[in-house]
Amino acid sequence: MSTRVVTFGEVMMRLATPGHLRFSQTNTLEMTFGGGEANVAVSLANYGLDAAFVTRLPKNDLAQTCINQLRGLGVDTKHIIRGGDRVGIYFLETGASQRASTVTYDRAHSAISEIEPNEVEWDKVFAEAQWFHFTGITPALSDKAAAATIEAAKHAKRLGLTVSVDLNFRKKLWTSAKAKEVMSEVCKYVDVCIANEEDAEKVFGIKASGADVHGGKIDHSRYVEVAQKLTEQFKFKGVAITLRESYSASHNGWSALYYTDGKDYFSRRYDIQIVDRVGGGDSFGGGLIYALLAKKSPQEAIEFAVAASCLKHSISGDYNLVSLGEVETLLKGDGSGRVQR
Repeated sequence: MSTRVVTFGEVMMRLATPGHLRFSQTNTLEMTFGGGEANVAVSLANYGLDAAFVTRLPKNDLAQTCINQLRGLGVDTKHIIRGGDRVGIYFLETGASQRASTVTYDRAHSAISEIEPNEVEWDKVFAEAQWFHFTGITPALSDKAAAATIEAAKHAKRLGLTVSVDLNFRKKLWTSAKAKEVMSEVCKYVDVCIANEEDAEKVFGIKASGADVHGGKIDHSRYVEVAQKLTEQFKFKGVAITLRESYSASHNGWSALYYTDGKDYFSRRYDIQIVDRVGGGDSFGGGLIYALLAKKSPQEAIEFAVAASCLKHSISGDYNLVSLGEVETLLKGDGSGRVQR
């Protein structure tokens, strides 16, 4: 498949404690890179698509290391802008059992947060592209980043691309009121909306009644109503909602809903033991985009996306380093984890 997808957002250096150590227990941090839209681009490249990632990074060795890594994973990085003073950083302490994972950001004044209007030549970036994807994290970074996101979405829509957004509300970046203001404008240009069980409530005040995400209780039928309300408000062509049942930091139930053309499609449910959940939602988005571009049916598309993201939870780091064949094997029912010889 020669389909081209463009993603736009921040990629950060990830500094994580080894294993499940606390910050206070270690003097060593493991360095990798990741970010919502970069994670999606890596997934799509793994599935054989032409995936391009756009961001703004400084001219230094750390930024170049990140670009080289993305390049090595098959992502087109030629439209990345060089400028600004720093790469954003996030520190991760991976939880276990009833101790939650924690993320601490050090991303203020990162290169992309200071992006200027018209700095990206979107007509060139979108040449021969069919799909554009971003997340709600990008416009949350700064007013400049929000303006750049809206500009990009407008260009993509004008050029006939399918536009998708993962709402990805981050309370450490902005308030619900600010998110609603900005995302209401952004979503005018969106075709496919991805959210989790809390995003719709935190951003647009749309809540699934009867849900208890912290207690591991999800009444799936309630989320059809959420998808319907989102569709009515923004005329989305499709709404996907991931349904995570959080029993502990190490043990989750994982499934999803896809709503399109007035019909709802629920995936099978996976019981997962987590190695690393960071990037789990992004791997879902990458799987959904691939499946929709591959013209899979709505049921097949949601099954593919959930299977892909189920596998991501077994992989350390932000990126979902699984092949198309591995996802298809899981879809066929082989989730035993037996050695493949």
